[in-house]
Amino acid sequence: MTDVIDNTAAGRFELTVDGGTAIAAYQREGDRIVFTHTEVPPELEGQGIGSRLVAGALAQVRRQGLKVVPACAFVAAYLRRHPDAADLA
Repeated sequence: MTDVIDNTAAGRFELTVDGGTAIAAYQREGDRIVFTHTEVPPELEGQGIGSRLVAGALAQVRRQGLKVVPACAFVAAYLRRHPDAADLA
């Protein structure tokens, strides 16, 4: 299992699994991080990769002391399903 990587140059978190890379794109705005888009390669869909990606990204966001703006529907849904992450929004 590969860990979630913050590719700051590309403005996205990445999770590579079985040769495919899922991404959660973001923009930094001061002490906030705006998640704009998530994408999981079609061959990896339905395996929980998106949730693993967002969980790993939010753990890093928490360590950095940032607040989350879930402009992406997937991230917004994840936050609704995981009340333990509600303090980030």
